[in-house]
Amino acid sequence: MCRIYTVQLFVAMVVLLRPSVVNSFQPLFVSDGNSTTHRHITQTAILRKTAEVCRDIAASEGREFSLTIDDTLSVSQVQMACSSDNSSSILSTVNFHTSIATMFFSNAIVDVVYALSEEHHFDDETFKGGRDVITTGVSAVKASVKDENYIAGRWTLGQVCHTLQDFYSHSNWVELGNNAPYNSLIKPDQTLTNLAGVDVQTCKNCTGDNCKNNILPDVLQQGLLTSGYFNIFSSEKPTGKCSHGGSFDKTSERDPVGGISKDKVGSSHGFLHKDAANVAVNATVELLEDIRIAVGDVPFLRLMGLSQSSVLCFVIDTTGSMSDDIAEAKRVSFGIIDSKRGTPQEPSAYILVPFNDPGVGPLTLTTNADIFKESINRLTASGGGDIPELCLSGLQLALTAAPSSSEIFVFTDAPAKDAHLKSTVTALIESSKSEVTFMLTDVLSSHRRRRSSQGVITRALGQSDAQLYRDLAQASGGQSIEVTKADLSMATSVIEDSLASAVVTIFQVVVNPGRNNNFTFTVDDLTQNLTAYVTGDSSLSFKFTSSTGVSQASKETSGPLASITTAGNLRRLSIRTDNETGIWQFSVTSDSPYSVKITGQSSVDFIYNIVEEHGGAHGDFSLKESRPLSGGNATLMVTMTGSNTVTVTDVSLLDDSGPTQVNGSIQWMGSGDYLVTFREVPSGEFVLLLKGEYSNSTSRSTRTSLLRQASTQIKTSSILVTAQVNNTNIEPDSTVTIPFTVATASGGVVNDSATGTFTIRATNDRSYTLSFSTNLIIGAGDGGKANGSISLSVPSSALSGTDVTLTIEAENTADNDINYTILRFSVALKVTDVSGPTCQEVNTSGNCSSSSSFLCSSSKWEFLANFTDGINGTGIERITLRQGNGTLNTSTAVGTAGENITVVTYSSSCCSQSVQLIAVDKVGNVGSCVGQVRAVTTATPVISTTAANNTTSTGGHGLSISHPLVVWMGVFISVLLKYTH
Repeated sequence: MCRIYTVQLFVAMVVLLRPSVVNSFQPLFVSDGNSTTHRHITQTAILRKTAEVCRDIAASEGREFSLTIDDTLSVSQVQMACSSDNSSSILSTVNFHTSIATMFFSNAIVDVVYALSEEHHFDDETFKGGRDVITTGVSAVKASVKDENYIAGRWTLGQVCHTLQDFYSHSNWVELGNNAPYNSLIKPDQTLTNLAGVDVQTCKNCTGDNCKNNILPDVLQQGLLTSGYFNIFSSEKPTGKCSHGGSFDKTSERDPVGGISKDKVGSSHGFLHKDAANVAVNATVELLEDIRIAVGDVPFLRLMGLSQSSVLCFVIDTTGSMSDDIAEAKRVSFGIIDSKRGTPQEPSAYILVPFNDPGVGPLTLTTNADIFKESINRLTASGGGDIPELCLSGLQLALTAAPSSSEIFVFTDAPAKDAHLKSTVTALIESSKSEVTFMLTDVLSSHRRRRSSQGVITRALGQSDAQLYRDLAQASGGQSIEVTKADLSMATSVIEDSLASAVVTIFQVVVNPGRNNNFTFTVDDLTQNLTAYVTGDSSLSFKFTSSTGVSQASKETSGPLASITTAGNLRRLSIRTDNETGIWQFSVTSDSPYSVKITGQSSVDFIYNIVEEHGGAHGDFSLKESRPLSGGNATLMVTMTGSNTVTVTDVSLLDDSGPTQVNGSIQWMGSGDYLVTFREVPSGEFVLLLKGEYSNSTSRSTRTSLLRQASTQIKTSSILVTAQVNNTNIEPDSTVTIPFTVATASGGVVNDSATGTFTIRATNDRSYTLSFSTNLIIGAGDGGKANGSISLSVPSSALSGTDVTLTIEAENTADNDINYTILRFSVALKVTDVSGPTCQEVNTSGNCSSSSSFLCSSSKWEFLANFTDGINGTGIERITLRQGNGTLNTSTAVGTAGENITVVTYSSSCCSQSVQLIAVDKVGNVGSCVGQVRAVTTATPVISTTAANNTTSTGGHGLSISHPLVVWMGVFISVLLKYTH
């Protein structure tokens, strides 16, 4: 066991020190300007398949769909074409962009997490192992979608796509003359054929740098499938086998030298790079279609993130004094649901996390508004005698359940009993970029809690207790709203504001300690419906002035620029811009802490992700799930959304406490993407500001300024925390070990001579058992770093599709410095049912031969078929119409071997003369059946039967089984097909 762990840790250290040693399509960016990346392949396939699904839905609903579907689609084009909203609401593509980014970042991380795994890259002729990676991952994706856990589904899907795409870059599939995908890779019940045996030589030496003809003619003539061998440590490989190639591949230095990689134009077989990339796009589309058929059209679009609206997410204290707060949460959520149901502005999902002490949850995560209503209706206020509650545990669960950039609302009137989770919650906020707004009721004005006449401390929030919530709100870009229970209903308008379409942040600042200050912000004509939120004590006053010099003071509740409402510490300003674009001023007078936040509605916004540059064969970037290093460089990938005319002119990090501003150098990467690099970022807590220019509609020659601000703070640290896992798919009733490394950095690089003692914390959102040492010591001579490990035990009750978020933190208490890394796992039950349901046509009756197009509705035809998943299958979960406009009825029977039979009857007018049925079993395997009307048929005699009958109708009248000989013949043939497939 010690030897296994030592090898595992050694491999992890190699990967961490040089993470991009594995060749594949470039993960995110290319330097040659001609090669295609995993990011491009993945995004192209997602946009194509999403557009196809939207086209099919539009056709079924009788709506027009005018978009031309090809490989040049943009996110905005697909979002616009898929929108069925005919209102004047503003369209946002942020959710779609963010979801696609999640998938291509998880795709890119395969080159880091699985750097030395042959199966994940189809190296070393590991075709069965590679397919197992794909099919296991696809099963996990389908299970996640079934549970409406779309975040986990996206993360797993991106990784699956990487392995699938690498097949076409690393094998000789394209060299064999294939220009279509190898669909057996996504069908585990099909045999992988014509594989080159281990003793079959496949390559000869390249001629210098020319590897165009290095695959042996016999291999090509016989159509044998091979892939290149790859190893960064050893040149050993079987005699005569092809290598991957490239400077990091030691096997390519041994005969036969060279390689067959098509990763980029400059690779050994780079002359086929474009062909491999094109087939990889089509293969990814085929994979997405398999998932689409298994999960259904609407869930598939949710998996892709095609949504204009945010989630509605509540974390609610359910202890005895919270009855009024719970009632208000019900009122405002029911109002939102009832007013937005069925519209594009309806929340994309509903999340509810109740908490008290000692309980947290259960988590409700659903796209069904009625289920959310039922869950929140069941909440009752009770208990809570010891005052502090598990607020941060509830918030932790919500942060990992909600999509990125969500807004989460926390209702409580009590201190947090689990304040030790503050750094964990902060890490999840920074990673998810979600805003957290606290609705705090009955906060005391002093730091001491009141006592009742009996001397018992009453349930109320003191100032020090409330400060914890204020800190978390500030870190997230949310707000800490403090009101009496009687005034809570006046403050919950911020919840309705957050669910408006396309909300963007124009300006935000928190000033603590308080001081008088003048702020400026830019109003552009692409933004509508400005709203300002000011929090502070009752003595605070302010004045704001438009770009034309019109002013209004805070004492004017209805003035020339805004209407102002007050609830507790919150002032809400509904601003009337009247097209007064340009620079506005906002002046605040206060000696106490305060915050100012200004939002609007606009289709133009941006998303960002912190990325980490690495060397190796690619010299590319991957997602960084931790804080940037103090004094070092930080790189962000920034994507503009909603416009192709906005030019980014300035991106900066601003720390108001200094004040300190770090300007980034901007590199345009095409299609609205920018790489922004900040040099020598000092220690601090920063917000990200973006400035841009665009040509307005009235004057193309005049450039108009635009300002946007990210809500979440970006903090730096002098601690580096890295972790490595062998597999992110975990099985129930298993234990996984995660090695990690903690290092001390100076000036952005590891300080080899540093020493120190670190407190280690590890938490996960599923409360699975963790085992680890809580202290880690870097001693003299350790090279400035120390290694540790964490064991995560998955219970046998864990359901397939469940996601697990593990946060590992290291704290230097002497320097008050913390950093973290975040790992995501998906529970994947080993699937033994890999065959889809089988279908046997039983009978087709009716005659449409004489039906003209004008009289077709007066003639009918009927199609009868049997579906079975066999004795050992998981069972058929649903049968749907893929093609056809008729009526589908189903009933069940039991076959002679005890297998379940689903009898399907489809009836239609002769206006629709063909049908395709889709059957999906309980693990997402898909079977299909096609029927078509015949010109002349002889009907089968009708004989009564005593077969078991459980009729389910999906349209028209119910069907009872009345064709026994036909049914039993169909049963026999279906079972025979199932076991001889």
